[in-house]
Amino acid sequence: MCGDVEKPTYRFSVLFFNCLLTFGSYYCFDMPSVLQDQMEKDWHCNKTDNETCCTDCLGMSPSDYNLLYAVYSWTNAFVVIFAGVFIDKYGNQIGALLFSAFCVIGSCVFALGTHYRGTDYMIPLMLFGRLVFGAGNGSLTIVQNRITSFWFTGKELALAFGFTLAFSRLGSVLNFFLTGHLTDAVGLKYTLWIGAGLCGLGFISSVIVGCLDVHGFRKMGMLDLINTQSKEMHISDVKHFSLSYWLVIFTIMFFYNGVFPFVADASKFIGDKYDFDDNTAAYIAGAVYDVSLLLSPFLGGLIDIFGKRGILCIACSVLTLPVFGLLAFSKVHPLISTIWLGIMYSVAAASMWPSIPLVVSQATIGTAMGIATSLQMIGVGFSNLIVGEILTNRSDRSWQYVMIYLFVNIALCCVTSIALNYFEMKRGGILNLSRKEAKDLSDEDTENTDTETLVSPIND
Repeated sequence: MCGDVEKPTYRFSVLFFNCLLTFGSYYCFDMPSVLQDQMEKDWHCNKTDNETCCTDCLGMSPSDYNLLYAVYSWTNAFVVIFAGVFIDKYGNQIGALLFSAFCVIGSCVFALGTHYRGTDYMIPLMLFGRLVFGAGNGSLTIVQNRITSFWFTGKELALAFGFTLAFSRLGSVLNFFLTGHLTDAVGLKYTLWIGAGLCGLGFISSVIVGCLDVHGFRKMGMLDLINTQSKEMHISDVKHFSLSYWLVIFTIMFFYNGVFPFVADASKFIGDKYDFDDNTAAYIAGAVYDVSLLLSPFLGGLIDIFGKRGILCIACSVLTLPVFGLLAFSKVHPLISTIWLGIMYSVAAASMWPSIPLVVSQATIGTAMGIATSLQMIGVGFSNLIVGEILTNRSDRSWQYVMIYLFVNIALCCVTSIALNYFEMKRGGILNLSRKEAKDLSDEDTENTDTETLVSPIND
C-alpha cells in the first residue's frame, strides 16, 4: 500500500536533503569566530576620520563581539519554544520553508552591517542580522530533528542524528578552513556575503525535504492522523514530560555551555596564548568540528546497536573536564585539547539529543526539542556574555578565568548526567537499552507508555 516510502532508500533520501537544511547556516554561525581578530582589531577603527585604522576591520570591543553570539542564543531561546509548538501544529514543510528563509534574511542583514563600518548603524544592523538568523537556525534544527525522529525512530535513529550533525559540522569545518583565506582574497565584507549565499542552499533543501516528507505521510495514509494529533497538541502538555526529559535537557545545556563559548573565542585564545597566526589558530580551533564531522555517523551507528546513551552522557562529561584544565594551566599543544574536545562533543551529541525522542511522545517531539534548544541557548547566551565580560577586563589571567568557568559548566553536566542515570535505573533504563533489547521490550506489548516512542511508525 505504501509503495516506495517503506523502503530504506526513501527514508535515506529524506535524510540526505534533511542534512542539507543546516549546512549553510552552520557555516555562517561560526564565521565570527574565524574573523574575530578582524572584527576586534583597532577598537578606534569605528572613527572614520582616523587614518591610522586598518581598512578591513570593524573595531568591535570583546563585549560587542561576544554579544553577537549572545543575541543569537537569546533569540534562539525565546523563539524555539514557540517554533516547536508551531511545527507540531502546522507541520515540517511550512516550518522548514519559514525558518530557512529567516536564515537567509538574517545572514544578509549581518553582511550588510559591515558596509556601515565607522557609523552608528553597524552594530545594530549586525546584531539584528544575528537576531533574525538565530530565530531561523535554531528553529530549523528542530524541524530537522523532528523529521529525523519520525523516519528513523526504532531503526537507525542515532545514526541518522549522527549524519545530520556531521553535515552541519561539515559547514563549520569548511568555515574554519576557508573563511580566513577567503577574507585574504576578497575582504571581510564579501566573505560574509558568500556565507549568506550558502544559506540559500538550506532554503532549496527545505522545499525538497518538505515535499518528500508530505508525500511519505500521504502514501502511508498517515497525513490526516498526523494533522489530527498535531491539532490536539497543546503547550500545556509539557507538564506531562517526565523527569528523565528535564534531566536530559539540563545535561545538554551544561555540556554545550562548555563547548560553544569556547569555540566562539578559541581562535583568538589560541593565537594569544600560543602565538599562532590567525589561520593556524583557526585550523586548531576548528579541530573540534573536524573530529565531530568524522566520528558522528560512526558513533551514531554504534549507539543504535549497543545503546547505553545515559552511561555515555556520564562518560563524555567526565572525560571533558581535563580539556579545560590543560588549556587553563598547561602549555600542552592546544591541538591535543581541541581534538579531545571534538571526540567528547561527538559522543555527547550522538547520545544526548537522540535521547529526547525516547522520553516523549511522537506528537510532542517538536515542542520537546524546542524547549531543549531554548534552555541550551539560554545557557550558552549567558555564557557568551560572561566570557565577554571576563575578556573585556583584560586581566593577565583573563583566559585562565574563562577556562575555569567552562570547566565548572562541564562539572555541573557530570552531576545532571549521574542524576539522569539514577532516575533511569529506577524506571527501567530505557535510555541504556540496545536496539535488540528495545525491540524485545516493544514486542512484549507492555502497558508502559514510556516505551511507545521506541516503536517505529514505519514498517521495514
